[in-house]
Amino acid sequence: MLDQQVGLAEVRAAAARIQGAVRRTPTVEADAVSRAAGARVFLKLDNLQATGAFKERGAANRVALLTPRERAAGVIAMSAGNHAQAVARHASLAGIAATIVMPRFTPSTKVVRTEGWGARVVLHGETLAEAAAHAHAMALNEGLTFIHPYDDAGVIAGQGTLALELLEDAPGVEAVVFPVGGGGMLAGCAGAIRELRPEVQVFGVEVEGYPAMAQRLAGRPVAVGGPTIAEGIAVRDVGELPYAQLRRLGIEVLVVPERAVEQAIALLAEGAKQVAEGAGAAGVAAMLAHPARFAGRTVGTVICGGNIDARILANVLLRNLLRDGRILRLHLDIPDRPGVLADITTRVAAIGGNVIEVSHRRLFAAPSVQTAELELMIEVRDTAQGDAIVAALEAAAYVVRRG
Repeated sequence: MLDQQVGLAEVRAAAARIQGAVRRTPTVEADAVSRAAGARVFLKLDNLQATGAFKERGAANRVALLTPRERAAGVIAMSAGNHAQAVARHASLAGIAATIVMPRFTPSTKVVRTEGWGARVVLHGETLAEAAAHAHAMALNEGLTFIHPYDDAGVIAGQGTLALELLEDAPGVEAVVFPVGGGGMLAGCAGAIRELRPEVQVFGVEVEGYPAMAQRLAGRPVAVGGPTIAEGIAVRDVGELPYAQLRRLGIEVLVVPERAVEQAIALLAEGAKQVAEGAGAAGVAAMLAHPARFAGRTVGTVICGGNIDARILANVLLRNLLRDGRILRLHLDIPDRPGVLADITTRVAAIGGNVIEVSHRRLFAAPSVQTAELELMIEVRDTAQGDAIVAALEAAAYVVRRG
């Protein structure tokens, strides 16, 4: 099994099979991302797939490869995310019964979406490993075909089709970077690119809490864990097929900090007007975290998914505004008398700041009964304007603390 290689021929065959079932998503040049990365950047927008992620490619190809007997029996997959919806959708389009096993902790929205594509959803286990074990047991007991999210040659070939489209739409790319979870997408894309355009440098990227593929390729023990916004690539057990192919091709996998992923999500939303989940923004994060690898070059990457919770997206954008100095948070101990708050907000407005939130506490937070603690959230253009506001308040004898 481990000597199965996915190359250009397999990827081209997959592209022919899935034509019409999977969207041929656009590739766009992203000016704002290019300026931030110091490179000419092209984005392959697979966040525009029907289920919001690239996983449709592998699922569609694997379903197309089923034998008549396998089609009649049905398929099963384990996933708490994009693979679940992809398998459910393409099984439904082919008239094949699909069962998706999800851990009990899976958010109800993902369960509902997967059921919406016609799949039978089984909630089992407290971890992904427990859910996977149950899915394999069900496959054996019910005669179902298990569709692995990344350790399957048919899935790998399907994921590799996005590289064909990227190179066709942006033929001048000198380097490409793909997010890595289990490794299926990177393996498929790298296999095709090495034959079609061997001069193009191929990178993978993982988030710092889950660098499993980078560790495996370096011959180190796998040590991963912790919370991450890039949960779509938060994988402990990478695929053996992808690992073997990436090792054979000598592909380098970069590792990026969590903060770079958040910055990339915000940059894509504000600058490129694209919604990306954490995994989907990892390629851009690699350019921000490793500028020496990409500066001055023409670089392609894929926004491989856009399924991010609205609350998390809002928090990421606000955190980025705070880091960039475009939201100023100030604490002041002020005299508890009429007119003081009005005086402060007038001084802020005179500099051009926009007060977006006020918290005025008298009873518990203030050091004296004669004072109140004031907390202001102020929208500013940049750090220079924020510094000017602080200076104006201090010149009026207010004691200001940033927080």
